[in-house]
Amino acid sequence: MLRDEKCRFCRIVWREEPAYMVFEDEDSVAFLDHRPLFPGHCLLIPRAHYKTIIDLPIELIPKLFINVRLLAHAVEIGLKVDGSFVAINNRVSQSIPHLHIHIVPRRRKDGLRGFFWPRQKYKDTDSILEVQNAIRSAISRLTSSHSAEGL
Repeated sequence: MLRDEKCRFCRIVWREEPAYMVFEDEDSVAFLDHRPLFPGHCLLIPRAHYKTIIDLPIELIPKLFINVRLLAHAVEIGLKVDGSFVAINNRVSQSIPHLHIHIVPRRRKDGLRGFFWPRQKYKDTDSILEVQNAIRSAISRLTSSHSAEGL
């Protein structure tokens, strides 16, 4: 597996740096952004180190975006929000050069406008754990119902 020893996200994948994980499978992991736009803002990353979507092997694209879909749905259900915002930066505005997909919970009139996105921190660890558990629980419910439906 491709890995960059200096990459913070690679260190999260290898459990060398802490993160509040909400999802993982053989190809990707998702965790709460430590400076979210809104509580529940997740980052989905491939386990292997690819700098941008352009670098991602074509065969991983469907797997990764199935997980984007799952996370967007789980964020909406688990956090009882109106919708979600999904985004990828390539190089420009990419704070860590490891492909990461933002899944951000949205509420109508939440104040997010254009490309001015003020970041915030969680109030405390209990707040982080509450959001983490809500998303994990929703993922569990969604994957159970999809398995039962044969999806």
